[in-house]
Order: sequence, then structure tokens, then C-alpha cells
Amino acid sequence: MVKANNEALYNGSMDDNSVSADIVDQASSYTDKTVEMKAINRQIKLISKIDQALIRIKDKTFGFCAETAEPIGLKRLMARPVAHLCIAAQEKHEKDEKVYADD
Repeated sequence: MVKANNEALYNGSMDDNSVSADIVDQASSYTDKTVEMKAINRQIKLISKIDQALIRIKDKTFGFCAETAEPIGLKRLMARPVAHLCIAAQEKHEKDEKVYADD
């Protein structure tokens, strides 16, 4: 009788462990999928920015700031070929974004 109870308890605890393992596996899988989706979204955004840069090349506006029409600068374009704003305009844009985010 004691042996039967011990086996039942052991088997019950195994079920709990497998449930716990399933929950952990599900959480891990969810995390993996979330990370993968974020990577895919970043790639989609980059492809869109590359497409926009190609359009600017075709329109002969590549290398010029979209806001000020001033040259973006070779160093910036070498570092970030999809840049469409000069450094001053980008800093203003980021500052404005921060102001709206703080509200």
C-alpha cells in the first residue's frame, strides 16, 4: 500500500514536472518567436529604407537632406547609406521625438 502511494505520488509529481516543462518550453518558444519577429521587422524596415534610397538615387536627390536640401555628407552616408537627413536635421528630429515621448 505504501509502495502504491509512493508510486502514485511519484507519478503525480512527474506529471507536474512535465506540465512545468511544457510551460517553460512554451515560454521559451514564445520568446524565440518574439525575437525572430523583431529581427524580421527590422529587416523589413531596412529593405524599405533601401528602396527609398534607390528611389532617391533615381531622382538624383540621394545624398541631400530631405528637410534642408543640404548635402548629407560623405562620412554619414558611408556610415548609414540609407540616411535621408543631414546630422543637424536628424538631431532635431530625434529631439522632437523625445519631447513628444516625454509628454
